[in-house]
Amino acid sequence: MMKQGLRMPRVYSGADMSARQGPARSHHHEHHMRSTEAVRDVIIGMSDGLTVPFALAAGLSGAVNGTHLIVLAGLAEIAAGSIAMGLGGYLAAQGDAEHYASERLREEREVVERVRDEEEEIYEIFNAYGVNRDEAKPVLEALRRKPSAWVDFMMRFELGLEAPERGRAARSASTIAVSYIVAGSIPLLPYMVLADGLAALKLSVVITLLALIVFGAIKGRVTGAGALKSSVQTAGIGGIAAAAAFGLARLLNHS
Repeated sequence: MMKQGLRMPRVYSGADMSARQGPARSHHHEHHMRSTEAVRDVIIGMSDGLTVPFALAAGLSGAVNGTHLIVLAGLAEIAAGSIAMGLGGYLAAQGDAEHYASERLREEREVVERVRDEEEEIYEIFNAYGVNRDEAKPVLEALRRKPSAWVDFMMRFELGLEAPERGRAARSASTIAVSYIVAGSIPLLPYMVLADGLAALKLSVVITLLALIVFGAIKGRVTGAGALKSSVQTAGIGGIAAAAAFGLARLLNHS
């Protein structure tokens, strides 16, 4: 018989235990932009594509009658510009890949032939972060057992180099070229639909400025710099560049 006043222990269910322990911690998701190279390529192609064809078309609008010749010249410039910009992007990415490969070969030799020097460099790297030699020694011991990881560590923290993605050069060239073509077509649209060169120029100024604002806002959201700040900055810099190119084109036309 159960004695009076003695209570049986309560069995808690899983829900009860969760309630007693407080709300479950939600899994932390970090959102970081990883495709920085692709974003950079789009920015390069778009910024040049919006300014150079605009300046060419604006400069020709006061020198020729009608818009047919302006459209032809603008399309020719877009084709040549996209090829040149794409080739430049390809060579730059290819150069980065070759530089990384040569530096990695050098590091692979040094971790074998100059072990003491490389160890001291690791201590110096950690010391820059406030980690003393005794605290860094276990990491060094672990890296000694994995030469490939040791080389990776030195490439990133000593030289500040990241391994380039395979096929990066071709993707960079195509991204810059396509971005240039898309952006370069925007200032030419008014000349394609209007026969009056002056009216087409005024409309081209408006839509090019709007495109710079929109492009800047998108760039700001993607890069985390802020849509408003980036749109104002992009429109200002792009507008100055386009105005300077337009003025130079007009000056050459009247000379």
